[in-house]
Amino acid sequence: MAKLLYGYARVSSAWQNEDRQIIALTEYGVNKNRLFVDKCSGKDFERKNYKRMLKKLKKGNILVVKSIDRLGRNYEEIIEQWRHITKEIGADIIILDMQILNTTLHKDLIGTLISDIVLQILSYVSQNEREVIKQRQAEGIAAAKARGVKFGRPIKYYPEKYTDIFVKYRNRELSINEAIGMIGCKEHTFYRMYSKLRKDGKLP
Repeated sequence: MAKLLYGYARVSSAWQNEDRQIIALTEYGVNKNRLFVDKCSGKDFERKNYKRMLKKLKKGNILVVKSIDRLGRNYEEIIEQWRHITKEIGADIIILDMQILNTTLHKDLIGTLISDIVLQILSYVSQNEREVIKQRQAEGIAAAKARGVKFGRPIKYYPEKYTDIFVKYRNRELSINEAIGMIGCKEHTFYRMYSKLRKDGKLP
């Protein structure tokens, strides 16, 4: 009997798009009825749909996630959740972007040891990236203040003024944090402006 697949996807805010993750999960074979998506930070596992997914997950099932950072960005909690799912629930986990993190394939002692080592390294990297993002955001705010941007009251942004920045972001010439730092806005404001330009067809 084929094992039941569950999929989990996460983006950090309501303005981000989870389609890339959903496509990867469904192409792998996850039924859309067993897909769970959260739009919130990965700093912890206090997430509504993640908890719903855990309640559904049973022994012998498989949880499929696009990448380890979509599962979470807190080193200790990722390790704890991994242990809870694989040891306490008795389900397997497959990380699509890192096939060594596929507990259905590594049941022998050496395979399990290697997977555990890789998991701990990637979990650490994921948390470190989150801390770097927070630092860059703080630097972006500091740079904005240095340019005279006032905080503490609503600021009017005109998307067309930053078209070049949005184009570079779309072409992956700028990261989200670099783009936010250059504009001096919050992440949700950036995505709102970006969405408006795309909707209005104003991105060349």
